[in-house]
Amino acid sequence: MRQPPRYQLIADRRAVIDRRALAERLAALPDKDLQAEAGKALREALDAGRAEISRRLALEPGRGRVIAASYCFLADQIVRLAYDLVTTRIHPRPASSSCRLSVAGLGGTGRGEMAPFSDLDLMFLVPERGSPWCGQAVEALLYILWDLKLKVGQSVRTPGQMIVAAKEDITVRTALLEARWIWGDEELHDGAMRRFQTEVVAGTAREYVAAKLGERDARHERMGDSRYVVEPNVKDGKGGLRDLHTLYWIGKYVFGVEQPAELVDRGLFNAAEFRRFERAERFFWSVRCHLHLIAGRAEERLGFEMQRQIAEAMRYSDRPGKSAVERFMQFYFLNAKAVGDLTGLFLAQLDEQMGAKGRRFALPTFTRKPRHLNGFALDRGRLSIPKDGWFADDPVRLIELFALAARERLEIHPKAMRAATRDARLVDGTRDDPKANALFLDVLTARDRPDLALRWMNDAGVFGRFVPDFGRVVAQMQFDMYHHYTVDEHSIRAIGLLSRIERGELADDHPLSTALFKQIASRRLLYVAVLLHDIAKGRGGDHSELGAEIALELCPRLGLDEAETETVAWLVRYHLLLSNTAFRRDVTDPKTVEDFIRTVQSPERLRLLLILTVVDIRAVGPTTWNDWKRQLLRTLFDAAEERLRLGHKQRGRQEQVAARQQALVDALPWKKSAIRAHARRLPDSYWLAEPPEWQLANALQVAAAEAHIGEAEPSVTAQPDPLSGMTRVTVFAPDRAGLFYRIAAALSRAGASIVDARIHTTRDGMALDNLLVSDGRGRPYEDGRLRKRLANAVDTALTAEAEPPAAPMADISVREQAFAVAPRVLVSDKASSRTTVVEVNARDRQGLLARLAHTIHTAGHELHSAHIATYGERAVDVFYLTSASGRKLTADEGSALREALLAVARAPG
Repeated sequence: MRQPPRYQLIADRRAVIDRRALAERLAALPDKDLQAEAGKALREALDAGRAEISRRLALEPGRGRVIAASYCFLADQIVRLAYDLVTTRIHPRPASSSCRLSVAGLGGTGRGEMAPFSDLDLMFLVPERGSPWCGQAVEALLYILWDLKLKVGQSVRTPGQMIVAAKEDITVRTALLEARWIWGDEELHDGAMRRFQTEVVAGTAREYVAAKLGERDARHERMGDSRYVVEPNVKDGKGGLRDLHTLYWIGKYVFGVEQPAELVDRGLFNAAEFRRFERAERFFWSVRCHLHLIAGRAEERLGFEMQRQIAEAMRYSDRPGKSAVERFMQFYFLNAKAVGDLTGLFLAQLDEQMGAKGRRFALPTFTRKPRHLNGFALDRGRLSIPKDGWFADDPVRLIELFALAARERLEIHPKAMRAATRDARLVDGTRDDPKANALFLDVLTARDRPDLALRWMNDAGVFGRFVPDFGRVVAQMQFDMYHHYTVDEHSIRAIGLLSRIERGELADDHPLSTALFKQIASRRLLYVAVLLHDIAKGRGGDHSELGAEIALELCPRLGLDEAETETVAWLVRYHLLLSNTAFRRDVTDPKTVEDFIRTVQSPERLRLLLILTVVDIRAVGPTTWNDWKRQLLRTLFDAAEERLRLGHKQRGRQEQVAARQQALVDALPWKKSAIRAHARRLPDSYWLAEPPEWQLANALQVAAAEAHIGEAEPSVTAQPDPLSGMTRVTVFAPDRAGLFYRIAAALSRAGASIVDARIHTTRDGMALDNLLVSDGRGRPYEDGRLRKRLANAVDTALTAEAEPPAAPMADISVREQAFAVAPRVLVSDKASSRTTVVEVNARDRQGLLARLAHTIHTAGHELHSAHIATYGERAVDVFYLTSASGRKLTADEGSALREALLAVARAPG
């Protein structure tokens, strides 16, 4: 039997399965009930083998490659035994040239590595189609394997069919590239493989490489196109096992290597790089095997609920400022980063060796002709070094390499990247060098794609050594459901977005930020602030405060003056202020604006803070930014900017209200008297808070309701809202105690989640409430029938005589149980001049808002405004309240309400 080299790593293989002893047991079975009894014996052996391998993994949780080889070895022996049983006793093979059968492993089975629940990929080779014996033998063999509950991926082919399939399908070609004879007719297998090499592989290296890289890019796109997504796919994600396999496949196809170690002999890796390859492979196989066993199935996504369990199984422990799961995931992302580094080096070397000028398989290429290279070399259009000791002679060149690449828009040659990675430690001595710091600032503030150069610098390990505080957050995950990327990737993405805003590329998405960028006094301080805004995460304290302290130390080193340093530190300290205020507070309340500008103090800070907030939110993940957040931020910005510019909190407010009312006059074909009457019914806060599109829709709904009904009865609509990407539910009804609770309870029972709520009361006692809702998956209600059902549910709740019972809260999903969310309720009578502001922080789940509203209603308080924000698994719901008499809550009332709301937030569901 041709055994993969990894089988030699398996200690005491007979303890996994003793094929000879089992073969003797099978041979001794009588013909009666042979297949059933043989199946029973094979099942016992398979179960015992799996139990032994699991035991070994528990004892040595980091030996993933050996475990993967052990599972494949076990499968091989089962296939061999089943083959022998079929061909000698169930369907004995006739002495005929057409009665030949070979069994080969493909894919992972061919490589000799399988996870606990991986498919068993087999190819049955037959000399020609139509042999009855071959068909009977394959069918009997498959039935045995299926009865063992093995998931078999199989194909039956003649050599000719195999060749045709390989030429037509790159996936089949790759599978055959790793085909390994397991048992049966060895000569038939070898002949087919020789044909495969001469008729398919020969002369098609460039076609294959291009196809595999295109396949890889498409796979990355499906998986999120980043190796730093917080729930990565161990097998197919960027930086995962499949990327390592791709390197091996290309090396095998182009150079004929038989095992990964031969990639060193071919010059595609040096010895140190191959050690990184092996470390990453061992780690990922360990994670994948643990993942399969814990899930009890073929699971490849490393979900939050699995991360804690695998961290424990692999014996990670808590450290100050970092939990065991965060340490485990940081090591995961460091290995994913290593795979990305190795991929870049491998493809660049491959490109070099394949030698077609102008053809690139590796890093993105800049095309501009360079100006001054300061002694650096240019090798086929890529920035390189003139000699091996170039960085050792002057370590500042380690920073200059990336500064030149950014300035001249040049790709870095793999020779230079290798040398930079090897010599990265030399940059430690340059941290206080003014030239090195100036060059680093050049990279950070480059006019074109600074994120690309920074990512290269990060890949080489130079970034984290030159800025040690940044090095501490490299590959550091943020263990929550809100952030999609590691801290370093999030920061680099934010810098890339900032650069795109500066260049005007995102003017359609962010017109205000694009315009404001042209007004700021110092662009470099904004780039530094974006770099540093999350740099203190994972230190166990308030990362904003700790980050500001880091900024005060680092900015002077980078060459920023005293005023710039102070502003950067302020931006880092308050980088969440704008979003927290806009998303959690009533921005039409003058007190909200007053408190906000008391901290901001200057128009320049306000401009900088808005741009920083925009790129921070967008860099969190692909779906975190929407027009609704834009509207909230813009409303607060405009109010604060007006206050800072004009210097009086009331000036301009009436003008804004009048402008909104005039816009409605222009949009409606009503008599002026009718519009004036409608405008007088609604408070100023309504005209300031709601978007013009909503005000128009509200006016039409109110008019239709009153014309149709003629008396005070509820009118409920549910319509798509392009502004937020959600569904807007509008309620126009007589105001009454507990009205909001009835609405929230009805929506909760209908399966809707409230994203935001705007509550208004007309001067003649009618409620006009606008709520944004989504379905259970966080999506809008696209189906008009579902929207109608939603509106009917609310209407029924409003017209019912009996008050609906307290809405049940959904159970916490298994996935969300991975997170600890400490409930917190804050009661403030200073955040608003007219109301008491209550903020509830709790685990987000269906029915939470309805229960909170019920608690407020039961306490006898009046709700004036509700603001709902969700950050992954955490909900932050803010309520503006008064007592039934219309006054702020007393201290006793506030304390009692706090305890009642805490009880809801703590409820297990």
